[in-house]
This record gives sequence, structure tokens and C-alpha cells, in this order.
Amino acid sequence: MLETRSELLAKIRLGEDSFFELKEVRISGDKIRGPAQDDLADELAAFANSRGGVLLLGIEDTTRDILGIPLAKLDAVEALVRQACEDSIKPSLAPIIERMTLPNGDGKEVPIIRVEVTQSLFVHQSPGGYLYRVGSSKRPIPPDMLARLFQQRSQSRIIRFDEMPVQEARLDDLKEDLWRRFAPEHAMEPRESLLSKLGMAAKDTNEVWRPTVAGILMGCEYPQRFLPHAYIQAVRYAGTDIAPEKESFYQIDADDIRGPLDAQIFSACEFIKKNMLVSASKEANSGRVDSPQFDMLAVFEAVVNAVAHRDYSMYGSKVRIRMFNDRLEIYSPGMLPNTMTPESLPYRQAARNETLTSLLARCPVKGEWTHRGHIMDKRGEGVPIILSRSEALSGRRPEYRLIDDSELVLTIYAAHY
Repeated sequence: MLETRSELLAKIRLGEDSFFELKEVRISGDKIRGPAQDDLADELAAFANSRGGVLLLGIEDTTRDILGIPLAKLDAVEALVRQACEDSIKPSLAPIIERMTLPNGDGKEVPIIRVEVTQSLFVHQSPGGYLYRVGSSKRPIPPDMLARLFQQRSQSRIIRFDEMPVQEARLDDLKEDLWRRFAPEHAMEPRESLLSKLGMAAKDTNEVWRPTVAGILMGCEYPQRFLPHAYIQAVRYAGTDIAPEKESFYQIDADDIRGPLDAQIFSACEFIKKNMLVSASKEANSGRVDSPQFDMLAVFEAVVNAVAHRDYSMYGSKVRIRMFNDRLEIYSPGMLPNTMTPESLPYRQAARNETLTSLLARCPVKGEWTHRGHIMDKRGEGVPIILSRSEALSGRRPEYRLIDDSELVLTIYAAHY
């Protein structure tokens, strides 16, 4: 990241952003007067808690003048950076520290120090608290985002979120005909034992059996009683954008789809099928031929992925479906797991909710949505099916994009006739 002289000089001209920070080094006598060790620690920890970044020492941040660092003080400045990372950040950081030269305003090469921090596997605390990078500034991480970070990064992720017990729920809140469908047909074990093996129940810190998040989502008739954000919001808009000021009926149809997750998936597909446009034509040999806007097999896979792989620890966020005349948008809360990117989705497979996907893989399909007998197959075929079948129908490849590291959006373009 920003390794060459030309890249650094171009970036300095543009100024600071989410991945780039400039700091002047102030020397008075034999002492370094700035930046302070705590200030350095805050900046570097914020990068690590976000998506990484580069700090340049020896550059004035407002004028962007390359001032440099006295050659005799390079060792002391580097030591200051190391101390900030080792003593003022918990857990400590091990950044790349590089000495190099850049031309100042007079064209003279002056020493600077480049510090690169990558996105960390841990959540780091510095003297300013838990910070993250927003544009050119660092800010405290909001409590809900901090909770998600601890879940997503390995420091505190002892168990996955879908395996955690729901404190307000009791085993009696699980409906027997819903959870029994996942158990072996003639299983005679006690309820607690069966639910535990299925990942649908676990003991809390007081050794009390409680439903897990996955248990509530798949075995409770109304999961939203305990997880109010676990639903799908579906809207069919008139036209190609959201414009209430232009249309008196800018929403053609809308529904908040609740219930167990498998029921949500089928209802969401019904909503899309009901609201998409269908073109009819006549052919000599086969008579009337209906041509839909969207391939429903691709739609089914897209809805399943959005529900199965979303981050259920993000309270207040729901799966959103937006239908327009020219496209379908599906929003799924949560950043991509591990090191996956939107571009790598067709080639890699990772599950955030292992227990949940295992249960969905046992749910039979209702309706003619897919060639499979069950909702999931866990073979990683979903994304390739979405991309290939949708592109074959519309002529445009669907697009994945990540918004603010907290929401994955899939856009499927409609066929035009």
C-alpha cells in the first residue's frame, strides 16, 4: 500500500483520507516534542481497527509540505513509533516501519519515516479508547459496531454468534414441530441433548439451557420476538429510483417478511415473482411464451445467501429487497468473512453462520424454486448460479459491492423485451 515514491508524492498532494495520515515531527533541542506517543498509538490503532493505512512522519498535515526528519533523530523517531505500538496499544501492533527520502519544496531529498499498518485480526485499544478511521479523522467505535468487531475478529470469537444462547428465551419458546424436523426420525434422547447436538440450544453462564440464535431463527414460530431485526423488508418501487416527490404511488407493493428463516426465504421469492414484470410472446410451435424479468433460480440462491450469511449480531439491520423496473437489489447486513472480497465471491466459500447453514441444508424446498431438494447444498454453487443465469437472461452480469464494510449489496439487472 503506497510503497513507491511516485505513489506517496501523489497521495501527499491529495491529502489525508481513510487510509492515509500525515504527521509533522517537531524537534526541540534533543527532544521530540511531537507527535506524542499516545497520539501515534491512537492513529495506528484506528488504522488496524479499520482496513489498514499508511502514516508518513515528516510531513505537515495542513500544508502538505515535506519537512523531513533530522537525520540524527531518525533512530529516536523510529523508537517512538515502536514504543507506541508495543506499550500504548493492546494487543500490541507490529507495523512495517521504513526509512526513505522525498523531495522538499526546494527539491532537496529529506528523510521521512513511512509506517504501514494492515487490517488486524484483533480489536485494538489505545489511550483514546477503541478507535476507527472515518475519512481523514479517527473516531470512537460506536458500541454496536464494537460488539460486531469483537464477534468478527478472532480475539473474542470463542464461539460463533449463531451458537450463542439467547438470554431472554427458554427452551419452551421453541416449537416442537419446527425443531423436530432437524432431528433423526426415531431419536429418543432428551430434548436438551438433541437440541444441543443440533446447535439449537446451549447452556448460559448460569448453566441454564437456552435456545441459541440459530435455534430461535429456525425453531421459533416468531423469532422476531427475541431478534427483532431478523426479518426481510421487501419493497417494489415504481420506475427506476426511489422518488416519492415525483410519484404519488412510488411504492407499488411492500411487505415486512417475518417468521422462521426458511419461511422468510419462500415468502421473499413469492414477493419477487409476484411483482416482477413478465413479457408474453407467441411462437409458432409452442404458442404463448412468458419471459420474466428475473431468473427465479438465481433469485432463490440470492435470497438464501442474503439470509444465511448475514450478520445477525448487527441489531437494527435487516435484509432488504428493493425491486425496480430495471433491477433487483438485495442488501445483506455484515462485512464479508475472513479475507473475501466482492470480486472473490464466485471463487471462494466461507460461512459466517455454520450452525444456521447446516440447518438450512436440511430444510426441504417448497415450490419450484430450485433443482435441489433442500434450501442449501453448502457446495458453493450459489454465486456462480446467480451470475451465470442472470447474465444469460438480461445480458448484464450481476454486481456485488460492499458498503462501509457493513452491508453487501447484490444488484441483478432485469431482462428487457
